[in-house]
Amino acid sequence: MDVPVNYWAILACGVASMIIGSIWYGPLFGKIWAKLSGWDNLDTAKRDEMKKGMMKSYALAFIGALVMAYVLSHHTVFAGTYLKTEGISAGLQSGFWVWLGFVVPVTMSDVLWGAKSWKLWSINTFYFLVQLLVFGLILGGWR
Repeated sequence: MDVPVNYWAILACGVASMIIGSIWYGPLFGKIWAKLSGWDNLDTAKRDEMKKGMMKSYALAFIGALVMAYVLSHHTVFAGTYLKTEGISAGLQSGFWVWLGFVVPVTMSDVLWGAKSWKLWSINTFYFLVQLLVFGLILGGWR
């Protein structure tokens, strides 16, 4: 099956990911996320060292978002064909099922084996739900 790829929509998803992340981990949950992640306890030298690598981290996060959007665009086509739906509906359903089937189980290992809190897990995991739903809106709506 030849899957059409809208690279402009995928680029828009990458930009949307950066915007969502800056809001999610900024004014919405930034302080509590930093506390639960241990970032608020870092000494100044360690914090300065981490800040130096921020541009590389943002670039890698952007590339990761592009890959996620590309794969989701394929999944949306397949899901839409199977569910006999298309457009925004297929995008939203695809984003939700990818989140539930892949993100939730994989990230639970942080709590089960990595001694992270359920609260931190919730902040991080629901970020991915919002991200994937927005991606689904963009990919499904931009046909």
